[in-house]
Amino acid sequence: MIITKKNEATVIEVESTTLTAANAKEFKAALEKEIENETNILLDLNRITFIDSSGLGVFLSCLKILSKKNGDLKICNITKPVRVLFELVRLHQVIEVFNSQEEALAAFGK
Repeated sequence: MIITKKNEATVIEVESTTLTAANAKEFKAALEKEIENETNILLDLNRITFIDSSGLGVFLSCLKILSKKNGDLKICNITKPVRVLFELVRLHQVIEVFNSQEEALAAFGK
């Protein structure tokens, strides 16, 4: 994970190309450690080309933790295969998805 602090949120760029049952538990633990003291998180998924239900579960778990702290989770730069899955399971209706970091960061201020 590449972590950058911006004014509006903490940006976490996922370095893996997949998020599946094979690495979701490890990713979730690392993500939870990062969001411990944060309220607004932006996940940049520009490298992920494949994700399964375990990966989607990590995002929902993260959203739940942040929501309890009146925080928010946004996602940006998803690849076409990931976008198709998000739309199939309607995750884009639960977690806001943006085309760029700039768009997503601007949305935190609203």
